Amino acid sequence: MISRAAFLTKSSFSTILERWRTTAQKPRRTFLYSRKARLLFSALNMEVVPAILAENYNDLILRVRQAEAFAQYVQIDCMDGLFVPTKSVEPEAISLLKTSLSFELHLMVQTPSFFMDEVQNQGLKKVLFHFEADVDHPAFMKALNERGIRAGLAISPETRTADFVEAASLADTLLFLTVSPGRYGSPFKPEVLEKVKDARYRFPGKLIAVDGGVSLDNLKSFVNLGVDYVCVGSRIFLDKDPSENYRRFVEEVKRLSR
Repeated sequence: MISRAAFLTKSSFSTILERWRTTAQKPRRTFLYSRKARLLFSALNMEVVPAILAENYNDLILRVRQAEAFAQYVQIDCMDGLFVPTKSVEPEAISLLKTSLSFELHLMVQTPSFFMDEVQNQGLKKVLFHFEADVDHPAFMKALNERGIRAGLAISPETRTADFVEAASLADTLLFLTVSPGRYGSPFKPEVLEKVKDARYRFPGKLIAVDGGVSLDNLKSFVNLGVDYVCVGSRIFLDKDPSENYRRFVEEVKRLSR
């Protein structure tokens, strides 16, 4: 197999190697937001992103404080009770949140643009909204980008690839749900893996992410498909020791990537 580094010029490779050396001593690497950046560093593993689902502000703070002990970047799930039957934190809670973490929002809401009108937080780096939501995809992504926020597209399990290809071309990230959205612990849908494989082929320059039903037992499938990051919720936060649970996922990814 030809190394990704073989496609780089000698000068660009030297620059990349020097940057790698200057950061190699850090205890943890910063989450890479760009697929292009990940392609330049073939040694980097798939990322594990803790996914926080909180019913209220107090629960959100609890989960965020737990994550601050072991992560640098998290995903926060936002649900309106309309797009999915479950309801979670309001936009005001996101605006009030103070944390050292950088984070992305996964909007499982019917009208993402209205939700984001009420959100202001410097820690917010990316918004993933559902293709199936009531929104003008290009206009909303442009509005997010103008605010300095990357735009990602979330895809529910039942949505056909042909339906979202056009909108996906404008997104920074494609997030594939491998469960029905809205609840911790929903059953895994293996048929989504074929869409993930197809998306990796169609969109080689985009970040590909998976959310829902991710476990130590199925991590190998995502590593083999070239997924850039997996979002893990209940298997990190709903067990005794979130920090240890996260460490186990990270270590397993490292083992599978050797």
